[in-house]
Amino acid sequence: MTELVSYQLHDSIATVTLDDGKVNVLSHQMLRDIDGALDRAVADGAIVLLTGRPGVFSAGFDLRVLRAGGEDGPALLRAGFQLAARVLSFPKPVVIACTGHAIAMGAFLLLSGDYRVGAAGPYKITANEVAIGLTMPRPAVAICRQRLAPAHFSRAVVNAEVYGPDAAAGAGFLDRVVDEAQLADAAREVARQLRTLDMDAHAATKLRAREETLAAIQAGIDLDYAAYTTA
Repeated sequence: MTELVSYQLHDSIATVTLDDGKVNVLSHQMLRDIDGALDRAVADGAIVLLTGRPGVFSAGFDLRVLRAGGEDGPALLRAGFQLAARVLSFPKPVVIACTGHAIAMGAFLLLSGDYRVGAAGPYKITANEVAIGLTMPRPAVAICRQRLAPAHFSRAVVNAEVYGPDAAAGAGFLDRVVDEAQLADAAREVARQLRTLDMDAHAATKLRAREETLAAIQAGIDLDYAAYTTA
């Protein structure tokens, strides 16, 4: 599709790959391109398999934009969490193949998938806002609360704990960890299994199960955006 996001459709599975050649920073352009790929998957009636470049799923928002002041920072936060809400409510299953580091908004996007397969390896999954001097955004709290194991919620959100892949599976960031060489095949196999679901029932159940989370995300987006733009 673009230099940042590629789209490949095969057997009703749309593989959306993030690759900016570096750490897959979620810039305004990257977020727009992911959103466009989701639009295309809707048009194709496809299950989504979202993945990153080798060693990195996403290192999160562009901190230079967040710390520069002005309108761009709050607008970036809003766009990122709106994308997470879209993934959480996407009408078809969304499988995420985590290729490596998933940090901050990268971790929140990971938490928004329906099934997350991670590669084994020496990489980090962390919601590191508190560690770098940022108050955790309200929508991020809602996303973490709906997916992380209760015993790990405070450790991940309040203490900014850093997880390796195996520990991340226990915490709820991932559903399964496989050898790096098996990641693409394992994720596609999950997508093929999910393809057998009744998609109307899947979509309706997803919205029912996540109704409170989606409402909390939107309320948090509104509150945080108002706070940032009036500060």
